[in-house]
Amino acid sequence: MPFGKFKGHLLIQLPEYYLVWYRGKGFPEGKIGQQLQLMYEIKANGLEDLIYPLIKK
Repeated sequence: MPFGKFKGHLLIQLPEYYLVWYRGKGFPEGKIGQQLQLMYEIKANGLEDLIYPLIKK
């Protein structure tokens, strides 16, 4: 996340309540907004386990 309370965290690490808040407020414009919206959908549908293997340690 490039800004805000969770600056420096991976988008998959954002808590679901934060993404729900953005959904109600409106996602930002541009690529980051699209990525946040996608993360919301992934978390809302319980698909996080598909993302974790893609993260390089």
